[in-house]
Amino acid sequence: MKENLRKIKQTAGRNALGEVAPEFAHLNDDVLFGEVWNRQDKLSLHDRSLVTVLSLMAQGITDSSLKYHLTTARANGVTRNELAEVITHAAFYVGWPKAWAVFNLIKEVWDSNIQTKEEFQMSTPYPIGNPNDAYAKYFIGNSYIAPMDSEYGGLVNVTFEPGCRNNWHIHHASTQVLVCVAGRGWYQEFGKEPIEMTPGKVIAIPAEAKHWHGAAKDSWFQHLTYVTNIGQGASNEWLEPVDEKLCGKLK
Repeated sequence: MKENLRKIKQTAGRNALGEVAPEFAHLNDDVLFGEVWNRQDKLSLHDRSLVTVLSLMAQGITDSSLKYHLTTARANGVTRNELAEVITHAAFYVGWPKAWAVFNLIKEVWDSNIQTKEEFQMSTPYPIGNPNDAYAKYFIGNSYIAPMDSEYGGLVNVTFEPGCRNNWHIHHASTQVLVCVAGRGWYQEFGKEPIEMTPGKVIAIPAEAKHWHGAAKDSWFQHLTYVTNIGQGASNEWLEPVDEKLCGKLK
């Protein structure tokens, strides 16, 4: 299975054991995850997740560590049907009760079709960032913001929780560009049909266009944004919330 390579970063070892066992924490975070998991040219994250889940199952380890790796597997593109097949196969070799235990955890992880915040973060190379408190009054739902370093062009990374959207607004004397990098969302210019946004979709919003953008009801949504063609008197004008009936019709 081919996928976009994204570097795995892990801090769980240092967070839990940094003071008690710093060398163990280093080996866990920097070697196991920092080096081994990142050898994606040898074995994809998808396949490494399958190997890890089956290895823990074989040892009868069905605690929080297995749940973590099941959540990671989901974020790495492993489907519930794939897991069901490989676990059923492995059950003949490692034990039927172990398979039962794993299936119960799979039900927990896959019961919701909506990713958790942690799952979504694992699915994107860009940080979710901090709560977008400064503009919260212009959003329905929770959003997060992570300004990018200047070496990346000064982009701003905005993440929307499922169903979150901003109010209608206008960029005066400037053009805003949206680049969807993860999840699924919607963009709409006033008087026009909504446009679905999925990774790779780019929208250039002309100056003075009344518009809104936000996440689909069942998906997180992350886009990079920047402003160009900045003229004299450039500013943002925030307007009324988007009609609930309109959003209710969007999937």
